[in-house]
Amino acid sequence: MKLLDEFKAFAMRGNVVDLAVAVVIGGAFGKIVSSFVNDILMPPLGLLLGGIDFKDMMYTMKEAVGETPAVTLNYGMFIQNVFDFLIIAFAIFMAIKGMNSFKKKEEAAPEAPAAPPAPTRDQELLTEIRDLLKK
Repeated sequence: MKLLDEFKAFAMRGNVVDLAVAVVIGGAFGKIVSSFVNDILMPPLGLLLGGIDFKDMMYTMKEAVGETPAVTLNYGMFIQNVFDFLIIAFAIFMAIKGMNSFKKKEEAAPEAPAAPPAPTRDQELLTEIRDLLKK
């Protein structure tokens, strides 16, 4: 029973739950970006390049023989995945940049001025001697 309690304590820690939420949201964000690249970005780009469909861009290394499928290098899919990566990386960069600027604003906010430090014993004695000399 102790092992189950330890696992429950581990799984319910804030960091683990936050990580689980981030993974789920990241997966959904990845699907959105893939759809954006595949369905919105690449068709006009292919049209501009002469009606090319990037999904069909491949180099056949060995033709299909009988039931053996052809061996191909699918560089069109690679190009689409590179676009996916660049868009996701840019979105993450912008999010982190926004968070960093927010942190800088928090750090730059003026705090209440700190009280000057109390004079040391030496400084107090010197002040007393100065005052006595003035008299």
